Amino acid sequence: MDSHALDCHRRAGRIAKECREWAVENIKPGVKVRTILETIESTIRERGAAPGFPAQSSRNHIAAHYCSSPDDDVEYEEGDCVKVDLGVHVDGYICDTAATVDLSPDGRWSTLLRASKDALAAAIATVGDGVAVGEIGAAVERTILAAGYNPVRNLTGHGLGRWKVHTPPQIPNYGERGGGRLREGMVFAIEPFACNGRGYIRERGKAEVFMMVRPPRNAKGLDRGVLREIDSWRGLPIARRYFSHLDRDAVETTISKLAKQGSLMRYPPLVEETNVMVAQFEHSIHLGPDGVEILTA
Repeated sequence: MDSHALDCHRRAGRIAKECREWAVENIKPGVKVRTILETIESTIRERGAAPGFPAQSSRNHIAAHYCSSPDDDVEYEEGDCVKVDLGVHVDGYICDTAATVDLSPDGRWSTLLRASKDALAAAIATVGDGVAVGEIGAAVERTILAAGYNPVRNLTGHGLGRWKVHTPPQIPNYGERGGGRLREGMVFAIEPFACNGRGYIRERGKAEVFMMVRPPRNAKGLDRGVLREIDSWRGLPIARRYFSHLDRDAVETTISKLAKQGSLMRYPPLVEETNVMVAQFEHSIHLGPDGVEILTA
């Protein structure tokens, strides 16, 4: 971790914190989800950075990856349990952060939110050079179980690299053996998900998030403008709304053909399989010579 990389991570973290806090204050019943996400992304750009991945806001049983389409009119509703998850990159160096908002009039999701938030604090308190990632997961699991909920077991924290949102090590939300250890110099995200169900997610619904994973095998029928837009993100996740300035038919045709070739991965919404409420909190962390630095706090 050289000084330039760390400075970029720190700047990304400050912008991510600002956007997360703004979102938490402005997510209200009757507000369009797309308005929150587009404002987050425009703010990131105004600050001289760029989205590390498309801003997302998943409600209730949807744990992650709900990303508004260009014409999405869905609004937050009273009673919702709302996640907001966003990433910022500066020169490719990424920070990732998330929070959950309780839109119920009686605070009915407050203990669920507290379970996830406390699990994040417990996990961060466990971080140190040489600590096994399973110990981090065990701290998450203990905290969430003690609050009367379950961790989501097939979602994990992750390392943060340059132009890569997910790198080793994976940081589980439950205790497990193996999986590697934290080392000084790493930058990574810890993101406990707590729910009042079984704690397993699966894909459901239309994907609005995509990521280029390999060059196209055949460029026939692919729109050059769409390809240039995709290439400009250098392998970072992208959203359909990033292409609003381009011809819609060309966008859809190119996305479909790239996906069929295996060049473009699709990431549909992730839902808890028993359709229960899910809460998430997340920070990006630098493990430096002086210990833990929470980049998004």
